[in-house]
Amino acid sequence: MTDQELRDLVASVAKMQAETAAQMQAHDRRIAELREQSDRRQAELDRQQAETNKQIKRVDKQIGDLGNKFGSFAEGMALPSMETVLRRRFGVNDVSPRRKFFLNGETLEMDVFGYDNTGTLKEAYVVEIKSHLKPEAIEQILETIAKLPRFFPAMKDRKIYGIIAAVDIPANLRAEVWKAGLYLARINDETFKLQIPRNFQPQAFGPAVEKNGHKNGHKTGKSKKKK
Repeated sequence: MTDQELRDLVASVAKMQAETAAQMQAHDRRIAELREQSDRRQAELDRQQAETNKQIKRVDKQIGDLGNKFGSFAEGMALPSMETVLRRRFGVNDVSPRRKFFLNGETLEMDVFGYDNTGTLKEAYVVEIKSHLKPEAIEQILETIAKLPRFFPAMKDRKIYGIIAAVDIPANLRAEVWKAGLYLARINDETFKLQIPRNFQPQAFGPAVEKNGHKNGHKTGKSKKKK
């Protein structure tokens, strides 16, 4: 290889290196641009997601507030009706809304609780009020009834009955309420009234029932006179 050929080869290699370096620089710049664009897009997506989350929280809060208002509305309408039902139909003389019992750090809550505090009528009534009846409401009231004698020992010698009062009651759940032996109250002309099907027998619960060995409740055909 002549000196000129060597010089030409070195010049060619140097040119190729310069072109490669330029291409790499251009590649690096393109990568940086793409990364910057990706970062901007991700930042925009993050901003949009944060805004969406805020909107979802606002909607959830609005729905929750609406549900609370509807629940309060249902409870406000049901309380006077259920007080009338408990006093006139079942003859209780002590009716308490939003009753709470406390025991060893636990709390037992009832929307309405009624019983005869003279001890003449050995019955007590637990009322659960719902704007929209769901299956878990049946389990909830049965659990409340089961716990009541422990929180309120005076109920150990009483038959305890359950009543569910609801505004919206799916047809399939009506049968479930009655099957559980619970009374069902529905709203009619802005008043909650008991809906009792033919041959319905309310279930009596509590230690007194278990002790006496019978579970069927009182007859449903006639109302008791108001005391």
